[in-house]
Amino acid sequence: MHHRRLVRKHCFKVGLYWQGLTHDLSKFSPSEFLPGAKYYQGNRSPQARERELFGYSPAWLHHKGRNKHHFEYWSDSDAQGGFISVPMPPKYFAEMICDRVAASKTYKGKDYTDYSPLEYYLGRRDKARMHPQTAQLLEEYLTLLGEQGEKAMFTRLKQYVRDSKKRRNFNDGQSE
Repeated sequence: MHHRRLVRKHCFKVGLYWQGLTHDLSKFSPSEFLPGAKYYQGNRSPQARERELFGYSPAWLHHKGRNKHHFEYWSDSDAQGGFISVPMPPKYFAEMICDRVAASKTYKGKDYTDYSPLEYYLGRRDKARMHPQTAQLLEEYLTLLGEQGEKAMFTRLKQYVRDSKKRRNFNDGQSE
């Protein structure tokens, strides 16, 4: 619940009120809640332990398939059966950043710094299969967080979400 409260607080800073209120509600489903309670360790995701035991995490598969703020949601197979990813829509991208900052604060505790989310990302970047545009943007925002702090990063992220809504509304008006 601590993590959800932090995500909500961060989402509210960027104007994503509904996403802040509904963030990760699938974690209360039996498919996610029961393994989460069983494998809870406090310093990392319960799904990491589930992967160690079974080679994969059924809870994670359930979670990423229902929560659009995970870049893994935005992937598919192409016509040849290969992996493809697509850029994340701005409001889900912004929620992903809120989620990553909150997760870093939760897992790092008193050792958290504004560089923690970037360090985590850079340590796993080679494993991530996100769209290059999303990856580049994520690194830019996490670098901004580390260098200029939360206020600057969340202010710019809020503007990014607002600008995307304006572009969408403009484009919608042009198609009529």
